[in-house]
Amino acid sequence: RLVQSRKMVSGSLEMNHSTRIMGAFWKCAVGSTVTTPTLVLGSAYKQVHQTGDLIGKALTIQVGRPEPVSPYTTRAHTYAGCKVTSWEFSVSDNEVAKLSMDFDGWDEATATALASASYVAGAEEFNFSQVTSFSLGGTVTGTTELAYSGGTAVAAVVKSLIFKGDNALATERFGLGNAGIKKEQLENGIPVITGTLEAEYAQSEFYTPFKANTATSLLLRFEGSVISGTDKNTLEFISPQIRIKKVTPKVAGPDIVNAAVEFEIYSNDTQNPFQVKLISADSTAI
Repeated sequence: RLVQSRKMVSGSLEMNHSTRIMGAFWKCAVGSTVTTPTLVLGSAYKQVHQTGDLIGKALTIQVGRPEPVSPYTTRAHTYAGCKVTSWEFSVSDNEVAKLSMDFDGWDEATATALASASYVAGAEEFNFSQVTSFSLGGTVTGTTELAYSGGTAVAAVVKSLIFKGDNALATERFGLGNAGIKKEQLENGIPVITGTLEAEYAQSEFYTPFKANTATSLLLRFEGSVISGTDKNTLEFISPQIRIKKVTPKVAGPDIVNAAVEFEIYSNDTQNPFQVKLISADSTAI
């Protein structure tokens, strides 16, 4: 005998990182408190996403799946209570920046009507060539919004960089009287953000701080087209404290020696450990 006593939904999404309409994704990925973008000047608006709790930060996601036997029928699958269990931001040589997320949800509905897709005019994609700053060792000031100054631009040729976040959520909160649908996924561990980069080997930049277990700060900034005045579409990451956990330079022949560098983001006890700032033409609520 077979019965269905619980319902579970999971899935993943990968997208090119656009200059528009990305705030909701970052809010659910890192647990920020942003509700409305702040006017910078003219038609440029700012969003500052810092890590926080994920209570109540979920998405309803709908997928339209065309049936091959009925070419003009698209079946709507709607998923409620989707929370980000893990995420990854990546950029590499000759590629656009990408954001991927893994979701855990409550339930699926197939009776909900398919929503009409709408597209924001003027949306572009950040890419490898738009990295204007990649620095280590600068001074980070502020609390509600971190600002980075000084530092040393990374001199090594860095071919790719990845940030990864694990949100440590309890995804099996099933209880009596809930008709097999779980309660909200709550944090049941310490969220962890790590990073990796592939670069030509530079001992002083990567291996020396790794061997000495020295903490440093990090800035990564993308700048795209002009929004208004001197304000450009911007994607910026700041971490007041990272520690390099692993460096593996490999000599495989006469080619340039490359190294895989792994680092982890830590709290410095006074500032938020990880900030994502967006400047765009998005003026409406997240």
